[in-house]
Amino acid sequence: MTDLIIRKTGPAGYITLNRPQALNALTYDMCLEIEGTLDAWRNDNDVNLILIDGAGERAFCSGGDIADMYKSGQTGDLSYGRNFWRDEYRLNAKIANYPKPIVTFLHGFTMGGGVGVGCHASHRIVCETSQIAMPEVTIGLIPDVGGSLLLANAPGFTGTYLGLTGDRMDASDAIFAGFADHFVPKDQWDNVKSTLLSSGDTSAINSLSPPPARLADWQTDIGAAFAGATLGAIYANLSDTPPLAHARKLMDRNSPLAMGAAIPIIDAARNTGTIEAALEMEYRFTYRAVADSDFIEGIRAAIIDRDRTPKWRDTTAGDILKMTAPLGAATLDLSGAKL
Repeated sequence: MTDLIIRKTGPAGYITLNRPQALNALTYDMCLEIEGTLDAWRNDNDVNLILIDGAGERAFCSGGDIADMYKSGQTGDLSYGRNFWRDEYRLNAKIANYPKPIVTFLHGFTMGGGVGVGCHASHRIVCETSQIAMPEVTIGLIPDVGGSLLLANAPGFTGTYLGLTGDRMDASDAIFAGFADHFVPKDQWDNVKSTLLSSGDTSAINSLSPPPARLADWQTDIGAAFAGATLGAIYANLSDTPPLAHARKLMDRNSPLAMGAAIPIIDAARNTGTIEAALEMEYRFTYRAVADSDFIEGIRAAIIDRDRTPKWRDTTAGDILKMTAPLGAATLDLSGAKL
């Protein structure tokens, strides 16, 4: 079974992530094949728009397939992860800059690498099963794949909250936070896809108003705590209100180094406002992640041994500065990503 189903249907290019048994987790080869396909369709006059969806009922894409990163890291190989992230980030930038409409159907889990494929698209559709998150800090990584820019653009300090907690968003929260655009009930998706594939016209997306967003109701509490400039300041502001008690519970499981570094990375994205700058900042951390962060330990605890008891390293302000410092000659090169 091929991991991607790629075809042209009418005026549309159509990509289906086809690893339902792995919640459509994104492999390195899938990244490269999606990129090559989008490159080919960019100047194809027979393709007016792109559809991307995921096979199965459980997920659009649950994230990057990180098992190979663990294996390579265990052998001291730093190049595999660095190359994967470099090429994945180039794909993320191309999706964000694509000159034709890209419509993504984000059912079930859309997390991590799935956000990079699904949430930089021009038209992002969610439904009642959607669960979207940037949970990288739970495995010792920072919100990446351009997610820091999405988080930076969320209302108030919602993005800092989401980046440090890894909390999941339903359809309403995702639209409120800027990770999605349209709420369409799942039982209407086949009709929407059929119309898009026959017409090539995104006006076929008839969205409904989603229920009120939980995150909208939590804005006062989120702003009171997550405006802090450091992880310590944010922790100090976590009161016992239900939203902030929930935040503390989630944060207590996460890597302090990853959370501490996520704050300046999200803040930088607020200031620069471009996908390229956000990815360059994220790559500073991920380039060093295998050797110098909690990433390998986080993977071990989450998917290798599955004991859910990672042993996070002690973290200082100096460690955070080291992980977010410019890379010099190794700076992320996104040549060809800005179309």
